[in-house]
Amino acid sequence: MNRSFLKIITIAAISIILFSCGETKKVAPNPAGMPVPVNVYEAHAGKAVYFEKFPGTVTALMQVDIHPVVEGYVTGIYFKEGDHVTKGQKLYSIDDSKYQASYNSAQVNVKVAASNMEQAKKDADRYIYLNEHDAVAKQILDHAMTTLQNAKDQLTAAKQDLAKTQTDLGYATIKAPFDGTIGISQVKVGNTVSVGQTVLNTISSDNPMAVDFVVNEKQIPRFLKLKQNPPADADSVFTLLLPDNTLYPGVGQISFIDRGVNPLTGTITVRLVFQNTSSLLRAGMSSIVRVRNSDTAAQMLVPSKAIVEQMGEYFMYVAKDTVIEAAEGAGKNKDTQPQGASLRALQRKVTLGQTIADQVIVLSGISEGDKVIVDGVQKLHSGSLIVMPH
Repeated sequence: MNRSFLKIITIAAISIILFSCGETKKVAPNPAGMPVPVNVYEAHAGKAVYFEKFPGTVTALMQVDIHPVVEGYVTGIYFKEGDHVTKGQKLYSIDDSKYQASYNSAQVNVKVAASNMEQAKKDADRYIYLNEHDAVAKQILDHAMTTLQNAKDQLTAAKQDLAKTQTDLGYATIKAPFDGTIGISQVKVGNTVSVGQTVLNTISSDNPMAVDFVVNEKQIPRFLKLKQNPPADADSVFTLLLPDNTLYPGVGQISFIDRGVNPLTGTITVRLVFQNTSSLLRAGMSSIVRVRNSDTAAQMLVPSKAIVEQMGEYFMYVAKDTVIEAAEGAGKNKDTQPQGASLRALQRKVTLGQTIADQVIVLSGISEGDKVIVDGVQKLHSGSLIVMPH
């Protein structure tokens, strides 16, 4: 019984050893693996022109809701919705019959008051003359002067009432307060409107137009500098992408930077102003503000396809001669390398900056002149043998 048990254990142990040896042999890497064909790009520093992008909203510099100042029903609408209107242009008319009647009555009252004052002045002048010759009682003169003053006051009040009725009559015709674009009318002919309640329409200025966008509070010094000391080519610093992703033909200038930072988001609003002669910009339109970089220092640019991302970190491979590899990794046997292999790939951790088209700015990790591998990076690891086409 013991012999059989020992025999089983021995056979099992031998099987495990043979299985393990077979697996190790199967996955053992080939130390002299075939070189990976790659293409390289020689890193160099140069001027990098790029644009930072910020979501923006087109805003009218002036926008008001048009309210009636007098009550009545609408008797006329004198514009086409969505049209450009000019300051002083007639927009609406409200029934003015009662305001016209009040104005006419006020005109009559002014005439009556003026006539009464003229008569009171003649009487006062006569009593003044008689008083100078001691031909009238002092009391009568005083009464005449009081009557004259009352007549003057009544004329003043009548003129003020005339001005008020004239104003009310004028308010029955509603005019554009400034040049701009008129919206959709909220009333139709025949609708009754009330003071302080009815909104007739909205008008907004349309040239120039503003574009508001927010930036991080850390960028305040940069935008203050752009506002206070614009660069010589400031006419190309601020550009705009329209909702269809086309470039707006005009350029912007900083109008103002908001008074304070939003404490919840740590951002501040910047306003640009664009000329809008073509009427492409409309209030409320979404857009993308492009701010050209102001850093004139040379930047290291390499193709974006050379980047390898691993666990949120970024790497590149650079090609190095095998002579350098032997010095760095003593003990490697060059005799085992395949015929023609002369380079190895070394992995470098890099810090990236702005992406510009199909290139990316490398802030650190490589040096000018490094031969960055741009094709075949998926098959590489640090130390891989590589070969480049002649």
